[in-house]
Amino acid sequence: MTQTGAPALPDGLVVVVKRECETCTMVAPLLGEFATVVYTQDDPTFPDPTATLDSDLSFSWHHDIETVPTLIRVTGGVEVDRTVGWVRDEWRRITGLAGLGEELPPFRPGCGSMSVDPDRADALRARFGGHTLKSRRLELAELDDEMELMFERGFTDGLPVVPPTEERVLRMLQGTSRAAHEIVAVVPPDLVEVTVEKVAINAVMAGCKPEYLPWVIAALEAVCTDEFNMHGVLATTMPVGPVIVCNGPGTRAIGMNSEGNALGQGNRANLTIGRAVQLIVRNIGGGRPGEVDRATHGNPGKLSFCFAEREHDSPFSSLAASRGLSATTDAVTVFAGEGPRCIVDQKVRTAPELANVFAACLKAMHNPKLVLAFDAILVVGPEHARVCADAGWDRARLLAELHERLQFPGSELVWGAGGIADGIPTHLRDVTLPKFRPDGILLVHAGGGAGLFSAMIGGWANGEIGSQPVTKEVTR
Repeated sequence: MTQTGAPALPDGLVVVVKRECETCTMVAPLLGEFATVVYTQDDPTFPDPTATLDSDLSFSWHHDIETVPTLIRVTGGVEVDRTVGWVRDEWRRITGLAGLGEELPPFRPGCGSMSVDPDRADALRARFGGHTLKSRRLELAELDDEMELMFERGFTDGLPVVPPTEERVLRMLQGTSRAAHEIVAVVPPDLVEVTVEKVAINAVMAGCKPEYLPWVIAALEAVCTDEFNMHGVLATTMPVGPVIVCNGPGTRAIGMNSEGNALGQGNRANLTIGRAVQLIVRNIGGGRPGEVDRATHGNPGKLSFCFAEREHDSPFSSLAASRGLSATTDAVTVFAGEGPRCIVDQKVRTAPELANVFAACLKAMHNPKLVLAFDAILVVGPEHARVCADAGWDRARLLAELHERLQFPGSELVWGAGGIADGIPTHLRDVTLPKFRPDGILLVHAGGGAGLFSAMIGGWANGEIGSQPVTKEVTR
């Protein structure tokens, strides 16, 4: 297939070869019998000095040469037929030479064209692709250090970033079918429209692969909703940031980690997807620490906090399914949360015992006397989850048991009770109050198979005054 802007094709029979291809070497002696022009990709003397050197691979790129040798018939400047590799019957049909290559085997596969070599393809796409990247280019002097320049310009989160060259951004854009100029979201706090191209640039900087881009886009769409309230998440003095929980078969397809160390370091997809979202909020939206970001302490998760749910052996329905999506749908759920806190119970053997320890730990979240103000993610580890499975407890049962255990008399919660100044107003002394609102605990299954551990992630202010969890489907 010839692309727009391609160099003209001469009428007749056109052959593209390279010396390092054994099949090209095999057919080279035949070419003088019929070829109108021979383009060689690597050696101007191959197959003979009359060959035309495709020195910049522009001919090969524009005419979609994926395999050499390629034989093309051209009539009136238009390609009318083509074959690749060596298929004797096809070469005879296209050339009209009935006895062509009688001494050669009937078939031999070709080699990859230099124009599709991974080391060259991105540069060729940037040079000849006719793309319309609109972002401003930064010109570097010969002695400039590109890594240091990114620090100096304030484009980083404190760690080195990958320089977003045109080639890398174009490769990243291959990860989605969405147009580069399409607006994805309006990013707080500066309320700046961000395009797919801008998302791709920051995804490159974060270290993403192209297949991660749809997940970055979905997470960004989620955090830029009024319900999530990214501006408020930034402006609060609490140590919270976007926690991104990923569901669906696509998490395994891109190699996300839902098992050992899922909430920690070591997995490229987990770390770079979350980091890309944070970089976009910083670089596009203006959400920088010390400016709009007013966290008193912050937490390491504000670099990136993204993980997949361990669905394949979970006794619970997935988080995304509990929020109304199909179990086979790829989705992200964003939650304004702090860093994880470990829940330890090595002796638990029954589901009621497990619910007791979960409830006791959740009660202490933020402050044991503050109720209804904060949501939480409960990350149940596989060994704790097996206790639930053995008892036949599903998601609904475990949550119901937790909420039952998390009801407290107002007399224990009012200001000054227990020697703790904070709490609830004294007029609520005679009522019973729950620690969480009915949907305030988000249950997730994740972690390694060894260790009777779980984790909880405390949230920021919930409801209309704070942040609501948001779930978005991932679309390619």
